[in-house]
Amino acid sequence: MTAEPITLRVNGQHFEVTVPPNRLLLDVLREDLRLTGSKRGCDDSSCGCCTVLADGVPMLSCVMLAASYQDAEIATIEGVAENGRLHPLQEGFCVEGGAQCGFCTPGIILVAKALLERNPNPTRQEIAEALSGNLCRCTGYTQIYASVEHAIRKLQEAPVGSGKA
Repeated sequence: MTAEPITLRVNGQHFEVTVPPNRLLLDVLREDLRLTGSKRGCDDSSCGCCTVLADGVPMLSCVMLAASYQDAEIATIEGVAENGRLHPLQEGFCVEGGAQCGFCTPGIILVAKALLERNPNPTRQEIAEALSGNLCRCTGYTQIYASVEHAIRKLQEAPVGSGKA
């Protein structure tokens, strides 16, 4: 297979990489761009550890062909903090203990971020439904839900980007 140069927009930056047409986005992120927050958990799209946002939509990068996403804005966990400040979701996971071993945390935070952008005040049931594709083997999810609810409260106090969160 012949490798082709592509340009990816990841976390607001442009990256030029040369990849074969069957190269997965997860591999490009981790190996070529050294963005290791997205994890290889299952390789069959069943755990959510590799979740990224493509134009704001949670996607599983372990089944995404990198070349197919040249026109998308890809967001990884490395791009969630703003101006050196943790996003309220990241803060919530620290404060509420939502990150146990941390392996699933990046994917869960990205799914929660997409949820809160669509629905800034979801119920616990809506949070659970949104996160249902992300497996965590450590917490039992109660602390994860509390972490997202912490972020909701912080975001209602001062929206991200206001300098107050």
